[in-house]
Amino acid sequence: MYASSVNGLKNVKFSNPIKSVGLMLFMIIFSAIVVCVLVVGLFSYSTSKSIIKEKVAESSSVAIAQSNGKLDLMFKNYEALSMQILLDKNVQDYLTQYKQATDDYDKFDLMKKLSDTVQSYILGNQSIIGAAIVPMSGDSSSVTMGGTNITTADAQKSDWMKSVTEGAGRLVWLPTKVKGYSSSAATDPTFAMGRVMKNTISNEGSFVLLIEIRLKEVGDQLKDLKLGSGSEVLIQDGKGKIVYSADEAQLEQASPVAVPSDGKTAEEGSRTTTDSDGDQVLAMYNKFESTGWELVGTVPVSELFKDAKQIRNATYIIAGIAALLAIGIGLLVIRMVAMPLVSLRNLMNEGERGNLTVRSTISKKDEIGQLAQSFNQMMTQITVLVNQTNQSAQDVLATAGELSDASKKTAISAKEIAVATEEIANGATSLAVEAEKGSDLTSDIGGQMAKVTDANQEMGAAAAEVEKASRQGTAYMNTLIEKTGMTEEMTRSMVEKVDRLKESTRSIRKILDVLNNMTKQTNILSLNATIEAARAGTAGKGFMVVADEIRKLADQSRQSIDVVGQITETIQREIDETVSVLSDAYPIFQEQIQAVKEANQIFLTVQGQMGDFVGRLGTVTDAIGMLESSQVVLSEAMSNVSAVAEESSATSEEVASLSSEQTNISEGLVRLSDQLETVSTGLKETLSRFRT
Repeated sequence: MYASSVNGLKNVKFSNPIKSVGLMLFMIIFSAIVVCVLVVGLFSYSTSKSIIKEKVAESSSVAIAQSNGKLDLMFKNYEALSMQILLDKNVQDYLTQYKQATDDYDKFDLMKKLSDTVQSYILGNQSIIGAAIVPMSGDSSSVTMGGTNITTADAQKSDWMKSVTEGAGRLVWLPTKVKGYSSSAATDPTFAMGRVMKNTISNEGSFVLLIEIRLKEVGDQLKDLKLGSGSEVLIQDGKGKIVYSADEAQLEQASPVAVPSDGKTAEEGSRTTTDSDGDQVLAMYNKFESTGWELVGTVPVSELFKDAKQIRNATYIIAGIAALLAIGIGLLVIRMVAMPLVSLRNLMNEGERGNLTVRSTISKKDEIGQLAQSFNQMMTQITVLVNQTNQSAQDVLATAGELSDASKKTAISAKEIAVATEEIANGATSLAVEAEKGSDLTSDIGGQMAKVTDANQEMGAAAAEVEKASRQGTAYMNTLIEKTGMTEEMTRSMVEKVDRLKESTRSIRKILDVLNNMTKQTNILSLNATIEAARAGTAGKGFMVVADEIRKLADQSRQSIDVVGQITETIQREIDETVSVLSDAYPIFQEQIQAVKEANQIFLTVQGQMGDFVGRLGTVTDAIGMLESSQVVLSEAMSNVSAVAEESSATSEEVASLSSEQTNISEGLVRLSDQLETVSTGLKETLSRFRT
């Protein structure tokens, strides 16, 4: 499993290992296991050290207390011995007599007796090396007993003499001397007790009693006190100097162990301190009630915790095994979690770059496998959506082309309609001019008919002129009828073309509705894709970008379709208005044609009558009457023709204006069609980046 995990890791490309989920899970598992093992092991090691220290301190304190009790009892026995000597009746008598004696011999004899009495107390006590009675002042010689040999001069200058004197009768315990208080090379180390020998009656003292005790006696009492390997037992005085040690080299030296000795702390206890070598030791101390000294026992901390180090070493070994186990578990987690996630991330990156053919091959049943299946389904749906959108874009592009062609044809038709309308307007203007000329001519005919009676001789010339004018009017009316027919035909053609254009705009509306529905569907699919990507969490961020791009394309398509729809509605509304105007103009053109035909008929009648007038000049009076009647009818007809011509000219100008506006609208429709074609081409190019 370890080898396969490592090989799998080599095939996976991590973009940033620091941000990798697998690496974070590996570090969490590794740290949790190793830290827990180290914390538990080191805590056990620390706890065992504390327990060992407490237990050793407790047991050693008990042993120190027991030894302290034994030594204290021994010291009290010595103290009791000194009191017995001091309170002895003979000693007190000798002291009183010595005080009263004036003869040197008597004093010498009394001192001898005093010495014998004291010696009787210490005789047979193997622990006492000797005693001495030293005068506090004066030149008297001191008296020594046993192994003690002290001169008066040396004693009176010594520190111990000063200490005993300052004791004022109390027993003073004196520290150990390596060579004894007599400074003899052969003497064993001794310590001493001294007190002023006072008279119990006068409470005056002239001598100091010094009793030297073998230090070996203390060692005998402490020989059974064992505190452990490397332990040491000391007795130190109140000044921190060693009174007893198994090593004689330490005697009279400063104690290597600092323990409370200022009277402000407890008289017994334990503490961790350092010795003279700087090593940590556990010191237990207990103060003697009788001497004020302290019995100190020390045990090296390293010796105490020697066995506890096995726990620490075992902790490090187990931590190493736990680290290897954590590495194995971490690699397993990377293989089961990180590698599939990285694979899905790489597939999503491929999808983001437009490759929609990627599919996941993960077939697990857990959440990662479900995520892989969801990714495959999502890519399938997106592929279908892109294909549909691509097809729709092609349809929109084709429709845009058709719409562009139809718009161009509409623009051409609008231009033709504008030209025809302009010609109709010009014809109507000419008709109005000719009608005005006809009206003037009719007025001239009326004037001439008024003068017919007075100037009959001029009748022939006037008739000729009238006949000529009739021929011209007939020609003009024929031309007007022909142009009016052409105008009617163009108007009918324009109505038919506008109807066809209206049908084209309806087709455009239907196509725009289809595109709008497709855009809505694209938006819904994009929203679903965004939701699926959000549910996928960090792994779906890459696909969320694809969904967002599709949604933007759908929004752009919807906006373009809305713009085209609005423009199409405007075109359809303008076409409806054009149809309405042409529908209103068509009956007017028919009336105009009818009026022109009637005017033409009148001209023909005038021409016939004028022919008859020329042919039948003899019937002038009757012809003049008929001519007057005809002149009245002609005048009315010319007035109607003028009015119709003016109305036709105004209508033609209005139609020309509408045709110009329709031309502008058609050109705008062409531009919008080109814009729709450009948008469709852009949509197609955008969708072409997706490979399906």
